[in-house]
Amino acid sequence: MTVVTIHRRYDALVVGARCAGAATAMLLARRGLRVLAIDRGTYGSDTLSTHALMRGAVMQLARWDLLDRLKAAGTPPMPVTTFDYGDEVVSIPIRPGDGVDALYAPRRTVLDRILVDAARDAGADVRHGWTLADLLRDGTGRVRGAVVVDADGAASEVRADIVIGADGVRSRVAELAGAETRVSGKPPAGRLLFGYFGGVPDSGCRWIFRPGLMTGAIPTNGGESCVFAGGRLAEVAGTGVASPEALFRACLAASAPELAEAVARGEPAGRLRQFGGVRGHLRQAHGPGWALVGDAGYFKDPATAHGITDAFRDAELLARAVASGSPLALADYEHLRDALSLPLFRVTEAIAAFDWTTEEVKGRHAALSEAMRTEAAVLAAINAATPLPALPALTAGRRELALAG
Repeated sequence: MTVVTIHRRYDALVVGARCAGAATAMLLARRGLRVLAIDRGTYGSDTLSTHALMRGAVMQLARWDLLDRLKAAGTPPMPVTTFDYGDEVVSIPIRPGDGVDALYAPRRTVLDRILVDAARDAGADVRHGWTLADLLRDGTGRVRGAVVVDADGAASEVRADIVIGADGVRSRVAELAGAETRVSGKPPAGRLLFGYFGGVPDSGCRWIFRPGLMTGAIPTNGGESCVFAGGRLAEVAGTGVASPEALFRACLAASAPELAEAVARGEPAGRLRQFGGVRGHLRQAHGPGWALVGDAGYFKDPATAHGITDAFRDAELLARAVASGSPLALADYEHLRDALSLPLFRVTEAIAAFDWTTEEVKGRHAALSEAMRTEAAVLAAINAATPLPALPALTAGRRELALAG
């Protein structure tokens, strides 16, 4: 294979141009850095996603002046989130503030386009259909760029001061850089199927919990809702059905009859899809000449639908660290990412275990809410350029990191 050198040198090469990568590329370019972002997919293509943006993600989109674009694309607001435990239904209105007027759950065909367009508007060079072949290193072992393959199959050397892996759970950057897995999750205990349906009443984001089962509906673009259903493998297997569609409908009927009826009145817009089968991880976030962001560095079960929010958070933290030009700033990025992530990681693992009673899962949701409040408070402080708050959950996250390490 012939390899040619791209003569323009970049400050940063971002591998992956979806939520984490496109946001990171945009933020770096807005700070005046020369950025190349590549992605193996096509512009605006769909991908597996839980869609939901938690408060921190909406806050960031507002700060980045992208929230109005999301609204203009017809993304419905969710002013209320409802948790249905059977014996109790808890509705939580979204508190206005910090640019947040509601929660949103855009299709990735909408959100990823907005982020890529914003990165290009900021001056980043974004190429789709390009893949990473190898990392380039100098005599000391420091990463100095990468070999990339374009959409026509031509290989090129790209020189960059830092290579950022935003290339998902099975990150090629993490593999080539030798990033250590610092924390590993348990084998998945559940199976979750989802599809898109029209005609589902829009009552905000709904989560329904029954012993061993979790279902719900999240309104998204095009008048459709992302409807999900599944749970602990033993309960799912006990439905006595094998096909994904029959299993999906059986779990809905067992836990949410009204939602099952709404779904039964129509056909899914496309095939059903499935989450599950991938362990969570917290990987080393940086090394000489490289860094990880998004699922490449930190991934957890989708049971809490927090992945996009974490991707935006870490894009903000990493872009600030890279733009500072200080190696110590990258260490600070990793420490803060880990301190914020570990409480979320642990409580997500506990919810995704599906070993709870409905009373127990209420307590796990309380812990999740506390971790999300900490995350939102830290982002608000960063956005306002004020000192980080000394919050108990953040201190607990740092302590848990020390114990895990």
